[in-house]
Amino acid sequence: MTNQFSRYIGIDYSGAETPTSSLKGLRVYLADGKKPAYEVEPPKSPRKYWTRKGLAHWLVERLYETEPTIVGIDHGFSFPLRYFDRYDLKHDWENFLIDFQRHWPTDGDHVYVDFVRDGVLGNSEARKGNSRWRRLTEERAGSAKSVFHFDVQGQVAKSTHAGLPWLLFLRRKLLQKIHFWPFDGWDVPAGHSVIAEVYPKLWSLQFQADGRSSDQQDAYSVASWLAQSDKTGALLAYLSPHLSDNEREKAQIEGWILAVPGLLM
Repeated sequence: MTNQFSRYIGIDYSGAETPTSSLKGLRVYLADGKKPAYEVEPPKSPRKYWTRKGLAHWLVERLYETEPTIVGIDHGFSFPLRYFDRYDLKHDWENFLIDFQRHWPTDGDHVYVDFVRDGVLGNSEARKGNSRWRRLTEERAGSAKSVFHFDVQGQVAKSTHAGLPWLLFLRRKLLQKIHFWPFDGWDVPAGHSVIAEVYPKLWSLQFQADGRSSDQQDAYSVASWLAQSDKTGALLAYLSPHLSDNEREKAQIEGWILAVPGLLM
């Protein structure tokens, strides 16, 4: 069986501090299907750890290369349909990213997510969600928290609000070279690289930690699972979850967490 990809990148994201801050919780692992996943260190600089801005630029460089690569990032890629309808937004993902970045400019060099939440910058009052709103994929995942649920253990809200403008950055830089799944379609064209939303909790316990921190383990497990599932052919099935036509249409706006089952068991 021929693998669909030749590189697998797992990213444990962090919404802490600013896009130019060195973040211990921001970790990157890479597998090539031949040897175990290994940690990718940031380029040499006074900063010890990755920054969100540095990572985005590194991803542009990697994804411009010809090797078909799949990248799994653990923050929400979109918002529930109720958010789109509340603010009369087009049911279009790229338009959503542009509108979000305009109100939540969390990609600014010195911007904390909480600066925007507190009204110091941006216009969060005009684009706020409700912590009770959940996407279909979060409901199907069971324990996945709402992208609007801030200030709780295991929150994904802060990393989502920090990461969305960088998805827009990647989309603008890479244009047609990258397939954002499932927004660009459920079927990935042969030879294309992919960026997908992941939930490390689905796999982190499947792999021994071997002294890795929880952030390292999450990134490692994503890269390792992607490589293993591509090798067995399972990844192709996970890229096409069993959803009704209406659910599939909804998920192409709200996004879908890779490997979350479509049908409730």
